[in-house]
Amino acid sequence: MPAWLTECNDRDSAYGCIHGADKFSTLGLEVGNDMVSTAPTPSTLVLDTWVKGTWADFLGLIDHPNTEKARFYYDIGWMRIETMPIGSAHSQSNSLLAAVVSLYGTLKDIKFVSFTNGSFRKQGEQECQPDLAYYIGPELQRPTQNNQPIDIDSFGPPTLAIEISATTLSDDLGQKRLLYERLGVAEYWVVNVEDGTVFAFEVANGGSRQIQVSSVLPGLAIAVIKEALNRSQTDDDGAVNRWLLKQFSES
Repeated sequence: MPAWLTECNDRDSAYGCIHGADKFSTLGLEVGNDMVSTAPTPSTLVLDTWVKGTWADFLGLIDHPNTEKARFYYDIGWMRIETMPIGSAHSQSNSLLAAVVSLYGTLKDIKFVSFTNGSFRKQGEQECQPDLAYYIGPELQRPTQNNQPIDIDSFGPPTLAIEISATTLSDDLGQKRLLYERLGVAEYWVVNVEDGTVFAFEVANGGSRQIQVSSVLPGLAIAVIKEALNRSQTDDDGAVNRWLLKQFSES
């Protein structure tokens, strides 16, 4: 938890005490230095950690206009609100992973629909906002294009969910991994931008196991993604894409 956030005495509360209004500038929030409240408002929310909260609490926060720059997760009585990553490492890795899936799916004639920072909701139980998500395969259902979270009960969970980890690696490999297992995604990838490591998991029977070759994008080796991330440190996007196309054509 950031040093500028401190929890109230009631550690089971979903909310905390905030000290220092200027620290909330990334969310555009105004916070009084003496404000202490248990009401479900953005100004007293503990960020970047899992806290207890009802579904009604969660909806009240996610629909608040001052939290539009935050990311939201909910998993059966627990919620996590994250500050949006703004560094170049996160954004470049995000763009590269999107290119990998798009190029591979297109070249291999795989049917897919992609989402960047989309919200996926199982009403009353769970919600997630992965950096990238995909419905993949010949039987995929295309979610309706609107401004509402994608209804998992109507369209099912995404086939592939990807989290780009700049400051959230332990949570992405821990609690979020459990969330995606319960949601029922087929694969879950975590990219550590610090060293370009890619953790890929196949999800089945309520659990997950690490894999080295994707099943939902058949034949795609995770090692190729890691190498592309490594090349992106020195090569421009066009050069990396041409290298990827060569690898995919030969596989």
